[in-house]
Order: sequence, then structure tokens, then C-alpha cells
Amino acid sequence: MDRIRISDLLVRCILGINEKERHEKQDVVINLTLHSDVSKAGKSDSIEDTVDYRALKKRVLAMVESSQYFLVEALAEAVAELCLGYRGVMQVDVCVEKPHALRFARSVAVEISRKR
Repeated sequence: MDRIRISDLLVRCILGINEKERHEKQDVVINLTLHSDVSKAGKSDSIEDTVDYRALKKRVLAMVESSQYFLVEALAEAVAELCLGYRGVMQVDVCVEKPHALRFARSVAVEISRKR
């Protein structure tokens, strides 16, 4: 299976269980690997034959920016579900990273893989 990667997508959203996290948007970094067969697009050079990752990115941004999850795990699951609903995506690997979530750590990340 071929892969399309969207790296270091920076989004601001409400995410966390603490009171302050419920009121102030925070940075979240999302990395996606979309598993799809891109061989037809490689031959045709046509957007209709591949995953429109620009449109998918816009949908991910809109969903995450309006979300209010308590857990990074729940946000990752929602992103995966959205991606799998997209034409041509057979599997997705999602990594949601929350910078500075833990003291003395650069970030905390949750990585999941889901198949259609």
C-alpha cells in the first residue's frame, strides 16, 4: 500500500482535563499517514485518481479547531475516523502530539493506526 504523509499540522483547540485547559486553546501537532493506492494517479496525473489531501487537511483542521476533547486519545480517534471516511483512504496512522503537556517533557503524543 502506498502512503501519503501530512507532517506537523499545527492546530489550536480545547484539549485536556484541567480547568485551565478547558478554557484556553492549546497547540496540538498532528501527523497523518494515509494508506492508499496512488498508482492510478501516478500514471494519469489527475487529482480525481488520488486522495485530495488538501481538502482532507482542511476538514481535519476544521474538526479539530472546533473540538473539545478531554483526552488526546479521543482526539486521535476522531481524526482517524474522519480520514477513513475519505475516498481512497484504506488505513490511517495518526499521531497527535500535545506540546508541554507534562512538566520536564517536550510533549506527549498518542499514535494510533486504524483500517477501513
